[in-house]
Amino acid sequence: MRQKLIVPLFFSLVLLGGCNALHVYTIDLPQGNPVTRDMAARLKIGMTPAQVRYVLGSPMVSDPLSPDRWDYLYTLKPGTYAQQAGVKKITGQRLTLHFSGGKLDRIEGLDSLPEKSLQASPSRDAGLNADPL
Repeated sequence: MRQKLIVPLFFSLVLLGGCNALHVYTIDLPQGNPVTRDMAARLKIGMTPAQVRYVLGSPMVSDPLSPDRWDYLYTLKPGTYAQQAGVKKITGQRLTLHFSGGKLDRIEGLDSLPEKSLQASPSRDAGLNADPL
């Protein structure tokens, strides 16, 4: 009796394994500081770190060995529903700010930033995102 059940069960699992309906659900995974060119345009050479923090927020990376360099990084790995909606993976957005004497001295990476504001993901996960405090 057991052998008669094993063969149909095996073939059922093989058929279901090839089905696209069975997949692992993933959520949207944004990491870092989403900075746009509009936001970066408000930066002016000579601003203090407090003024920069007010405009862009705290940096994603602050190196204790080089406190005069702030890096704002952003990546987005779209989840299941975002991929179905056509949201692309975002990598390589990096804005680097250099300070000298307590003032903003140099800005690098403006070309890697998006032109317009980042919109909320059109995926079904968008309702799970809370506004930043």
